[in-house]
Amino acid sequence: MAKNIAKRRQNGQIASEKQPPWLVGIPMPAPLDDITIARNTKLTPIEEIGTKIGLSPSSLYRYGPYKAKIDMETIMGMADKPQNGKLILVTAISPTPAGEGKTTTTIGLGDALTRGGKKTLICLREPSLGPCFGMKGGATGGGKAQVAPMDEINLHFTGDFHAITSANNLLSAMIDNHIYWGNALGIDPSKITWRRVMDMNDRALRQIVVGLGNNGQVREDGFDISVASEVMAIFCLARNYQDLEERLGNIIIGQRFDKSFVRAKDVLAASAMTALLRDAFQPNLVQTLEGTPTFIHGGPFANIAHGCNSVVATETALKMADFVVTEAGFGADLGAEKFLDIKCRQAGLKPAAIVVVATVRALKMHGGVAKDQLGTENVEAVRAGLSNMIRHVENVQKFGVPALVAINQFTSDTQAEMNVIHEACAAIGVSAHFCNHWAEGGAGAMTLAEDVAAVAASGKAAFKTIYPNEMKLADKIRTVAKEIYRAADIDLAPAAARKLELFEKEGYGHLPVCMAKTQYSFTADPTRIGAPDGHITPVRDVRLSAGAGFVVALCGEIMTMPGLSRTPAAHKIGVNKDGLIEGLF
Repeated sequence: MAKNIAKRRQNGQIASEKQPPWLVGIPMPAPLDDITIARNTKLTPIEEIGTKIGLSPSSLYRYGPYKAKIDMETIMGMADKPQNGKLILVTAISPTPAGEGKTTTTIGLGDALTRGGKKTLICLREPSLGPCFGMKGGATGGGKAQVAPMDEINLHFTGDFHAITSANNLLSAMIDNHIYWGNALGIDPSKITWRRVMDMNDRALRQIVVGLGNNGQVREDGFDISVASEVMAIFCLARNYQDLEERLGNIIIGQRFDKSFVRAKDVLAASAMTALLRDAFQPNLVQTLEGTPTFIHGGPFANIAHGCNSVVATETALKMADFVVTEAGFGADLGAEKFLDIKCRQAGLKPAAIVVVATVRALKMHGGVAKDQLGTENVEAVRAGLSNMIRHVENVQKFGVPALVAINQFTSDTQAEMNVIHEACAAIGVSAHFCNHWAEGGAGAMTLAEDVAAVAASGKAAFKTIYPNEMKLADKIRTVAKEIYRAADIDLAPAAARKLELFEKEGYGHLPVCMAKTQYSFTADPTRIGAPDGHITPVRDVRLSAGAGFVVALCGEIMTMPGLSRTPAAHKIGVNKDGLIEGLF
């Protein structure tokens, strides 16, 4: 806990100026710690949170007093109800070690809209255990802009990710079992593309060998992280149980000896996989520290998947609230692009406004300042780093949706640095709002909420995707690279080009593309920060996610199974003498 406070002070969100010199570095009172703030906040019973959005207690399956699943019968009972809510997307600049606070801003904005008298629902992704125990830590916001119970949400929550992992690995087991018992389908073991998964960063499992000891056909296999599984993508894009089972059945697991595709339904796996996912498919209801109802459901990564919460949660929220605030993972070049080109395309969603989040500290890093120098005023570095933010704003505007900028404030921000941001935003015709929701909750984001509500009500949004369905797959990849990454072109590996031709021949040419790329740069090189252009985007491989309904383009050295860092967050996580979890942040 003390380390977390020290980190907050170092990042500038806890002031140390009032301490005498001999106390600088000594932890300030515990209430400023994220976990303590959450535990000192009295939560509302989940049944009362449900009544705020018209849910009766009988429609909720409680997982303790403060979290619940919404009965699927209730969800399906609203099938014919119109989606009258305004959808607000929160995205960000390219992430840096300084942090941007996208989830915190999403929560703060939702709380601010609620304070302003708007019936509001927040829709977030579920945290993955891999990042929680890796570099990132928890993903439930921070300070007074959190969803709760934060420790339960960050760990096992309601078991959704375990169900997704089990469904994925059931399919793997059924594939190998089919081959073991005679291989009636003629599956070529060397052409099996379906991989096992687990919800943890474990680089040692990237490549494995299965079938040893006379336990089947010996072949190379490997693990991805669960959030990269196509089952996760399907889970988040399916509309109902029937759609879920159909999509699962359409998963391509490999090829036969005659080169034809084999699907999950061919090994009779889809119905059992659906059974494993039945309860998980029901959206989860929790609350912010200020009592704003929040759906947290599904959690694909945005650098290797499509980075959005479930369609069923978002669509349901739009039927229950006037404003629905959601987020897309990492920077707008990844999460927002996929939210708009994949999720909105498939679900028919039309966002009314997009908020791009940044911090002065992160802009300085994009301007070339080292992390240990971020507390010093540097107007020129902010000005240089603004190129990254401006590009993200310009990119989301290409989708026909009005954009706003939210600056997640730190105590080290100076007026001169803020003036530069105001000037840059004014020059491109967008408003910049300096928000203090971490320290003040919804009260710290009221001007942002007022502007968002006004923009959403203006009717100026005319949403459009960045490319049409009928465009060739290679050209869709090229369009994203040129329009969003500002690349000169793509370098499509010959083997990847042949796969794209095969996908089109098999009838999948109409699908959107899901770019798997580093989150840290517009390029495939994570060290190239700022706003580089004229580069070449390398596409080393492509994968067909026929069930999810998109084609994945693997750009550069992106990994679908991350590893833990030299000093993972797991070193600091534990249970104290009172049985409470500590170290999540």
